[in-house]
Amino acid sequence: MSFRPSPGSIPESPGVYRFRDPEGRVIYVGKAKSLRQRLNSYFADFAGLHPRTQTMLTTAAGVDWTVVGTEVEALQLEYSWIKEYDPRFNVKYRDDKSYPYLAVTMGEEFPRVQVLRGAKRKGTRYFGPYSHAWAIRETVDLLLRVFPIRSCSSGVFRRAAQIGRPCLLGYIDKCSAPCVSRVTEAEHRALAEDFCDFMAGNTGRFIKRLEGEMRQAAAEQEYERAARLRDDVEALRRALEKQAVVLGDSTDCDVIALAEDVLEAAVQVFYVRGGRIRGQQGWVVDKVEEAGPAALVEHFLLQMYGEATSETLPREVLVPVLPPDADAVAALLGERRGARVEIRVPQRGDKRSLMETVERNAKESLTQHKIKRSSDLTTRSRALQEIAEALDLDQAPLRIECYDVSHLQGTNVVASMVVFEDGLARKSEYRRFSVRSAEGDVASIHEVISRRFKRYLEERSATGELDVEPGTEPVAGPGPETGSETGPELDTGPGAEDGAGPAAGSAVDPETGRPRKFAYPPHLVVVDGGPAQAAAARRALDELGVDDVAVCGLAKRLEEVWLPGEDLPVILPRSSEALYLLQRVRDEAHRFAIAYHRSKRSKSVRESALDDVPGLGPARRQALIKHFGSVKRLREATAAEICQVPGIGPATAETIVSALKGENPA
Repeated sequence: MSFRPSPGSIPESPGVYRFRDPEGRVIYVGKAKSLRQRLNSYFADFAGLHPRTQTMLTTAAGVDWTVVGTEVEALQLEYSWIKEYDPRFNVKYRDDKSYPYLAVTMGEEFPRVQVLRGAKRKGTRYFGPYSHAWAIRETVDLLLRVFPIRSCSSGVFRRAAQIGRPCLLGYIDKCSAPCVSRVTEAEHRALAEDFCDFMAGNTGRFIKRLEGEMRQAAAEQEYERAARLRDDVEALRRALEKQAVVLGDSTDCDVIALAEDVLEAAVQVFYVRGGRIRGQQGWVVDKVEEAGPAALVEHFLLQMYGEATSETLPREVLVPVLPPDADAVAALLGERRGARVEIRVPQRGDKRSLMETVERNAKESLTQHKIKRSSDLTTRSRALQEIAEALDLDQAPLRIECYDVSHLQGTNVVASMVVFEDGLARKSEYRRFSVRSAEGDVASIHEVISRRFKRYLEERSATGELDVEPGTEPVAGPGPETGSETGPELDTGPGAEDGAGPAAGSAVDPETGRPRKFAYPPHLVVVDGGPAQAAAARRALDELGVDDVAVCGLAKRLEEVWLPGEDLPVILPRSSEALYLLQRVRDEAHRFAIAYHRSKRSKSVRESALDDVPGLGPARRQALIKHFGSVKRLREATAAEICQVPGIGPATAETIVSALKGENPA
């Protein structure tokens, strides 16, 4: 790299640096406690850098820096430069949808309450964001009874002033009608400020004031006025009921949670004011730079609170992990708020429970973002075409099968096969395998690919399309998967381990009229792993004489695509739809394999307590577990109840009771 600064020219002070491309455009902005140490890390070992960092360095043609006095100044300057230059290699958060806010235009002569979206405007107080606009309108409808401020547009306001007659809301006492001078500008502004105070969480004083006026009116026998005040109090309480109470009344905090994968991340924020959830908002981000959870949290805090005011910043910010420079970030936020801001990770109690809720929302947001992206036909077509070009295939891989192996230290070894057709998951085609080999992932991949394609050759031979001998006899499985402990449950159909259930294709069993299980071959086989796993899959296909199916491996760490027999991987662009689709296929295979492994492991744990009971074989143990549901319930059963299980006689039942009662429950 010709632009590398000369040794010793980089200061050791804290500062902010900029990488520029040949045209002088800033492509990356970063900060460092020690500029020399940070910048030297870019040039020390290029091969050891993350691929995204390598791409940034090969794009750059120069670097410069600015020395600052403190880490807080470095944070401020970094935020300013990112906002000014919009560098392509910096993380940028974007709203995952357009959220509506309740806004009060305090900058106008007669402030107006309304629903707003998009960029925030100067001189306007914002509350929320809310999930739906109708939720804002319901809240406003209740509060206008107590705080009758203007909610009409400028045109309606001017028209009412010209004709000297207010709109309908003025007649039903849901607007104080400043347009016809029922109230002065100062009186209307006082109503707007009270409205904002109530929305900001200062609710107690308004309810107490109205209750006091209600009692006084009743004492003075002004019962109609007392009834109106009673209804006003009830309206305020109904407005408060729409906001869930999650923490103590004095709690003001923002709860931030993160969900990520290799390429993208989703962030969710719950705004808690006065112990109540006042709003919720989400963002998604493409991970265009190498950043772990702590760095993502720091970037998010700077972008979210970069222009925050003392009114919008909370006293406390709860995060999933502390940013690398937590003290400096807290100091910067404290300066903007004019008071101390605490950044911490909740460990227990209500705040930890709320954090878990926000984390679930973040995971769901990331899932929905992926589904939305993958459901676009044009995007899927482009992804398939990019895969074909990158792997030098004759045609786009309309059917992709991906295989993954899951085990725990070599026990309960299982494998999964997931199928994507036209870029979408075909869940009825998913298959599971109990792996017989215990010689490692490479041997397991070879075994699974061999078994799958032996069945393919066998079934195609049965249709008369191939004149070959069947490879092996079909292997029966124990039955369908009953659920998944991670992610959404899959509709696996009536499938067994090696694949009962319908399959796409034209090969139909003449006896049942149903498609054969493995008669439809894929265009591309993807295995979870590097060159060794890809070579094992290719070797299995070659041994069976299958030469019209392409194979590749996708390594997790750097998302490299390995082709059998190649010394170097295929590096797909980080932002390419091809890499996104391959990653999604691989992750789905990984999830499906883990789900099956966990079900087998839990089953083996349940039955292990019965292993040493004399006279019980696998069939009887399984029958007992199926009848009672768990060993705990079996242990509590009497001999007479155990005798009700088919195949269990009185003597065996007594043996079971004696064996289980003699166990140490601990």
